[in-house]
Amino acid sequence: MPVEPLPLRDIHLPEPVIWWPPAPGWWLLLILSAVIIISIVMFKQVRKRRLLKRTALAELAMIRQQYQENHDRVELVKALSSLMRRASISFYQRSSSASLTGTEWLQHLDKTSQRKGFENGNGRILATAPYLPANSQLEIDFDELLSLCEDWLRIQPVNPHIP
Repeated sequence: MPVEPLPLRDIHLPEPVIWWPPAPGWWLLLILSAVIIISIVMFKQVRKRRLLKRTALAELAMIRQQYQENHDRVELVKALSSLMRRASISFYQRSSSASLTGTEWLQHLDKTSQRKGFENGNGRILATAPYLPANSQLEIDFDELLSLCEDWLRIQPVNPHIP
């Protein structure tokens, strides 16, 4: 008796595994990675701005010490003007503070300060300080000017998203 072939079908392979959409665990890993990267970037920016603030305050302390040693008023206001300009460019967008001069510069300092003593107080000397001759006679309260600049540096935002 002849053997009849069984009605078997050929081997079928399973459907290929698709890569999209990923499993929920991969979505969670992607979101967690994004949060970690954003947190690291923000941490570095805040750390950099804190370092900037500490550096500016340390330079102000050096300027104050030099003034107490040599009592050169013109050199003091020139150094303060330079420090405030560099700090402003570092704390705020370069395009919004680097090109300011005269009254606009003083208004910017007042706008970004709690004490309003730059445009109408002792701070107005900062607008003309870089152009003063070495033998200029200045009649302002230098302790008040140093205090005004120190207060401005101390209140600058550390968070990079604060204007």
